[in-house]
This record gives sequence, structure tokens and C-alpha cells, in this order.
Amino acid sequence: MANHKSALKRVRQNRKRRLRNKMRKTRIKNLTKAVEAAIAEKAPELAMEKLKQAQSYIDKIGHKRGTLHRRAASRKISRLFKKVNSMLKATGS
Repeated sequence: MANHKSALKRVRQNRKRRLRNKMRKTRIKNLTKAVEAAIAEKAPELAMEKLKQAQSYIDKIGHKRGTLHRRAASRKISRLFKKVNSMLKATGS
């Protein structure tokens, strides 16, 4: 365990950041699951709405917050769009 005052502070900061990042990544997973659930239900309007929410949040986390690498964020968004577009193509909407 750290003994210096600055090292103790660093431990506290790291714990806060780890919990904050964990919360953000969990939210990304939940938003992704919501989009995939809408795709499974074959609900194009709901899928587009959930996709818009997910895109907004993932972009923010990837480009502004730094929890997720920007390219990883773009890749996640791209894959979601690909799934929604294939669903729209299959349903003919």
C-alpha cells in the first residue's frame, strides 16, 4: 500500500476513475443491447431511435471523455449501423 500523501491521493483518484469508466462502459453495453433488441423485434422506428441514443453517447465517451479510444468508439457505432441497415434492408423499410 502507498505511504506517501501523493501516492494515497493517486490511489483515491484511480479508484474514482475506474468506477466512472466502468459505469460508462456498462452504459454503452446496455445501449448496444437495446439497439440489438429492437433489431430482433424487427421494429425499425425503435431501432433508429435507440441507435441515435447509442451513437450520441458512444461518440461522447470516445471523443470527449477518453474512456474509450476514438477508433473503438467509431467501430462500435459502425457495427450498430451495419446491423440496423441490414435489418431495414431485410424488412424493406
